[in-house]
Amino acid sequence: MTDQPDFRRMPIADAVRWLAENGEPADPRTDIDTASLKRRFPHLASVDTADLGIEGPHGRRVPARLYRDAAAPASGRALVWVHGGAFIGGYLDMPEANWMALELAARGIPVLSVDYVKCLGDVHFPEPTDEVRAAWHYARAHAQELFGLDAEAVLLGGASAGGNLTAGAVAQLQDAGEPVPAGLILVYPAVHPNGPEASAEVDLSSPHGQLAMNFAGSEDALHDPHAFAALGRVDGFPPTLVVVCEKDDLRPSGEAFAHQLTDAGVAVRLHREAGAGHGHINEPSDPTALPTIEAIAAWIGAHVLERSASS
Repeated sequence: MTDQPDFRRMPIADAVRWLAENGEPADPRTDIDTASLKRRFPHLASVDTADLGIEGPHGRRVPARLYRDAAAPASGRALVWVHGGAFIGGYLDMPEANWMALELAARGIPVLSVDYVKCLGDVHFPEPTDEVRAAWHYARAHAQELFGLDAEAVLLGGASAGGNLTAGAVAQLQDAGEPVPAGLILVYPAVHPNGPEASAEVDLSSPHGQLAMNFAGSEDALHDPHAFAALGRVDGFPPTLVVVCEKDDLRPSGEAFAHQLTDAGVAVRLHREAGAGHGHINEPSDPTALPTIEAIAAWIGAHVLERSASS
């Protein structure tokens, strides 16, 4: 095993520079690949996956992976899912993407897990958000082929930075007068420039402030509601599940956004995972991780029933 610095412990500017030069290092865990996960969790055994590329708006292919389980009772809903990584890391094989999608697919919820360009070097907002929106458009246009469902049955969701990007994509869709997803799932999202204080006031000397600026790329973009959805109108958002963690610095951002959505008349469920910390669904061994996934699946199921009753 080669010696590599832990970029998570570096100053933000150094971590961004190191990742831009070296790429994201391999995860040292030996039990998080798909084969290992299926051995650990036998109910995942019949989930099939297929990798694909989506034409992006900035001259890049957007990597994605489709998860389906033909043996699982169909839920009637599908999900486009976006992992986190502080806007500078993360990939389709991390548990927050791969294990999460396997678990939902095994519960009859097909998933299109989506990657996006990282904010390294000269890349900043809106490029990652634009790629997520392009993947959403692709999933909606190919819903029958991908999921065996109509476009109106597809939800959108993400964790941490992915929660920011999915909320930002919904804000873009809302403001463009385009159809929004059937539902939105935000897991420990960063939807304010200052997530720990759920505020637009940013301390650029703090790690959170530096990550926000690295994502936004400019002072103006720090105040753009498509970059941080909590800064704009949300009355056109779909029914939303917000998951926050008891032991998470970003908890105020998610909780404030849930209240903002409620005040705007959006149907919201706020789920607080007791004992959990930020990134807990990226660790399958964390005892708080599976309850969060079960809460997400339950919300999707209840959402299906509510929509069926109202139609």
